[in-house]
Amino acid sequence: MKKEKKLTALFLTFLKIGAFTFGGGYAMISIMEREVVEKRKWVTKEDISEMLIISESTPGVLSINAATFIGYRIGKFKGALLATLGAILPSLILISIIAYFLVWFQEFEIYQNAVKGITCGVAVLITTAVFKLGKNKKMTLFSFIIIIASFLISFFLGINVLFILLGSAILGVLYGLIKPKKGANK
Repeated sequence: MKKEKKLTALFLTFLKIGAFTFGGGYAMISIMEREVVEKRKWVTKEDISEMLIISESTPGVLSINAATFIGYRIGKFKGALLATLGAILPSLILISIIAYFLVWFQEFEIYQNAVKGITCGVAVLITTAVFKLGKNKKMTLFSFIIIIASFLISFFLGINVLFILLGSAILGVLYGLIKPKKGANK
């Protein structure tokens, strides 16, 4: 019975996360961290960072991948399935309703203003997630250069983020191989 309660709580937690997160995976990170790390204590901040790295580097939507990984960590296959369903169900319902009424909605100024407001809110959520993820990492000059270069390449050249991630990973590996190790000469 305890396992069923945990699985129900997992589903309801990701249903709540999915229902109150607009803007995709990055906007979901800070809410997800608060719910599964701080409130439920199902995983640690380090676990979240690792899961986000894996989620970002695997095919699919970041938020769904993260929900699946956390769900699996907590309840194996059933946990992964329930967390994933919880995360996607609100969006699926909302998108279905909006798709049905989209032409009608677009005519109303209140809809257009709501979309503008949501866009601003999403920008804040993404910025918050960036700073929260950055707090857990030791920043070096090299990592700072990679961050700035990745942003500039993405923003000004429009290169696919997948190639930027792959290039950053390769540079990180090369840097790790070339960088002199502390105490290696002693």
